[in-house]
Amino acid sequence: MNDSVVQVTELPGALAVSPAVEVAGAQNLRRGLSVLRLLTRVGPGGLRKGEIVRRLCLNKATTIRLTRTLVDEGFVLHDRASGRYRLGPEAFAVGLAAEPSYELQRLAAPALRALAAETGDTVFFSVLHGYESICLSREEGDFPIRNQLVKPGDRYPLGVGGGSCALLAALADDEVADVLARNAALRAERFPRCTDDALIALVRDTRGRGYCVQPGLVIADSWAVGAVVCDLNDRPVAAISVAAIHSRLGTARSAAVGNRLMLASQELAALAGGADAQDR
Repeated sequence: MNDSVVQVTELPGALAVSPAVEVAGAQNLRRGLSVLRLLTRVGPGGLRKGEIVRRLCLNKATTIRLTRTLVDEGFVLHDRASGRYRLGPEAFAVGLAAEPSYELQRLAAPALRALAAETGDTVFFSVLHGYESICLSREEGDFPIRNQLVKPGDRYPLGVGGGSCALLAALADDEVADVLARNAALRAERFPRCTDDALIALVRDTRGRGYCVQPGLVIADSWAVGAVVCDLNDRPVAAISVAAIHSRLGTARSAAVGNRLMLASQELAALAGGADAQDR
């Protein structure tokens, strides 16, 4: 979208923008949000302009325009000495406004720390968001070998990963089919082992066990066990999962971890239900 004045046509009680301008505006908004999302994921160190260009596959002129606007509006800070861009105070304010939505994450924090201490492995807390799961928390155990790359803020197609598949398995069959159809292309591109057949088999197995055992479909030799957390209406909202190298999640230990996760998810659901009742 160029920087010229947008032409609008006056309508009774409203302003109408041409479809072409509307599409271009949506594209610019999406690109700006992608910059914010990228800076959220890289953390407080921020990124230089060239790194933003490379990671988002944007041209330099577009990146300059987007970052300048975000800096002007306070969503991004620019450290001129280092050349790095970081999240600004307005982004923090938006996060605070959204914070009540993450009450479940705060309630889950003690259980996640306890599970990491008990298992020695990495524990994740993810939430259901449309056709994706988003990792909100990660707690590290003390076992020295890890090959999990997932970090808070990462999102995956629903069904990809132990917790994500536990969420998928808790949906109705028609919803499962819809999810798989909608994220098929992304799975084929980024997670080729997570085929429809593989995930359908995992859904069936998860429903039988009560927890998911994900056998290295996302990262080679990285297995995961996940259990769903449901709300008061028995709808899946989140998942707790434990990931470790394959040798640590044999049949017996997977069962023990899975049962422990189901207990933790039930306790969290009850805790969240009690908090909701107090708020009413």
